Amino acid sequence: MSKHATGTRTGSEQALAVYLELRARPASATAFDDVADGLGLSADDRLRCRAELATLGLIDPAPDAPSAPDAPSALETTRSPQAVVEPDIALVRLLQHERDRLEHRLAETSRAQATLATLAGPFLRAARAGAAPRSEIDVEVVADPARVRQELAALTDAVRTSVHSMHTGSVRREDLAAELARDRALGGRGVRVHAMYSRRISSVPDMAQHLEERVALGVEIRLSPVVPMNMVLADENFALLPTDPHDPDSATILARGPGLVRSYLALYTYCWQAAGRYGDVDKPERGGDGLSEQQRAALRMLAAGIKDEQIAKNLGVSLRTVSRLLSEVMHELGAASRFEAGVKAARIGLLDGEGDA
Repeated sequence: MSKHATGTRTGSEQALAVYLELRARPASATAFDDVADGLGLSADDRLRCRAELATLGLIDPAPDAPSAPDAPSALETTRSPQAVVEPDIALVRLLQHERDRLEHRLAETSRAQATLATLAGPFLRAARAGAAPRSEIDVEVVADPARVRQELAALTDAVRTSVHSMHTGSVRREDLAAELARDRALGGRGVRVHAMYSRRISSVPDMAQHLEERVALGVEIRLSPVVPMNMVLADENFALLPTDPHDPDSATILARGPGLVRSYLALYTYCWQAAGRYGDVDKPERGGDGLSEQQRAALRMLAAGIKDEQIAKNLGVSLRTVSRLLSEVMHELGAASRFEAGVKAARIGLLDGEGDA
């Protein structure tokens, strides 16, 4: 390819051309700058291509310039073989990275809730007793379920623009009719209602019918493999939260004030974007319960980006056996490709807590 032809490419097209050429070469002879020279890339173009491919996770980042006196020069370092990552492996790594970010944020939220519960107890009462100036945030811990239902009823009359809720499990039968009544009242006033549920509840007949009735009333519903806690948010000014996300019978926090509620709304929005629209998934994903330890080990190494040859060495089996193991994993997870198997494994938690293979 001539330098002039290469120069007519956009930045992304140049990066794609470099990546395809890197993949076409044997690993022992793959050097980034050799490929860039062959494509006639300028110094600025090759830096941009390297940065773009590294950001996408398709190649390992360029090594740092050596500091030892007898180490090779930076130019010689860039002529060393370049590690190339398959696109499906890069996508699986990105998915796992995003999952880790969400889990970290949920952990921070749990710690914030514990602090909030403490502040809402003796400290808040002491401040009120001392006639301290009232802040814009009002927090109250309520242990009486009847009081919580009263607050929800009052919220239905007061909300103006939007209600966002998430539910870790099924709604109690005695509360189903009341929830539909609130939906009718809110919809009649043009209030936007979003509701998020755990995906497993769609297989419960009563809940499946309830979700259909809510959708018919104009509620937008999404299902997620993981719902961190029960939550109700309204108008960026009201939040109803559990004091313990892991205990559905724990006392409830009633919080008012945008300074606090907006933080929970940001968490809700993140979970909402990661959830699937109700009705898009016709059947629940397989859980991988039938996988053997050997199959699980092969799956974890695949998700970590390890090649089949190294998986075979680690397991002490042949390449043919590795191919068979991964085919069995795909069948068990209902996946059409290795990438889809990795995505489903991460989504249903098969890769949680395993660390690097």
